[in-house]
Amino acid sequence: MTPPPHADRAEPGALRALAERAGRELEDAPALDVLRWAADTFGERFCVTSSMEDAVVAHLASRALPGVDVVFLDTGYHFPETIGTRDAVAAVMDVRVITLTPRQTVAEQDAEYGPGLHDRDPDLCCALRKVKPLEEGLAGYDAWATGLRRDESPTRAGTPVVGWDERRGKVKIAPIARWSRQDVDAYLAEHHVLTNPLLTDGYASVGCAPCTRRVARGEDVRAGRWAGRAKTECGLHG
Repeated sequence: MTPPPHADRAEPGALRALAERAGRELEDAPALDVLRWAADTFGERFCVTSSMEDAVVAHLASRALPGVDVVFLDTGYHFPETIGTRDAVAAVMDVRVITLTPRQTVAEQDAEYGPGLHDRDPDLCCALRKVKPLEEGLAGYDAWATGLRRDESPTRAGTPVVGWDERRGKVKIAPIARWSRQDVDAYLAEHHVLTNPLLTDGYASVGCAPCTRRVARGEDVRAGRWAGRAKTECGLHG
């Protein structure tokens, strides 16, 4: 599956102004209202990205825009449970799951850079297998939504509900930015939303298998990502 064509894309200046205004006006709006605004404003030029840790934002977006595109990055390093969650979301939700893949397979990357690049240079690995594919995959959209929350980590504490993605020249929407973990859990339970099975197996945040571990009681939610390194983000969000 491919995203919408690049034709008739809005001017970046107008999009930036729109994002700034919406950021002020929608700061305190319910998540569903934020996504309804996105659906009304951008239509098919709006998508949701999902790591398939859970499907909360995909579920919310499907209520605002049935058939919405849900973009998933298949890095080649995912846990089987994550791929299974993606397939389940595609099967049971009113969304169109679009899977993006890097230009190189893992084997091709190993041949060029050597095996285990994620251990030797995780920033480069993320750039090749996440950042670049997403940049290319979002090219046909004017706005994208993520599941970022302010309470997840200090690096995400300032996440705007609606903001401007300078790198990609798009409106970036975080409809559940103000939610707590308890809010997420309540929504999951009320709407019987799919979650990655790893979340009940000691993982608090799910990324690529080589760079993700279980967390101990009391640890930060994202402590299991790139454990033992200063790295806390893959580069998709800053």
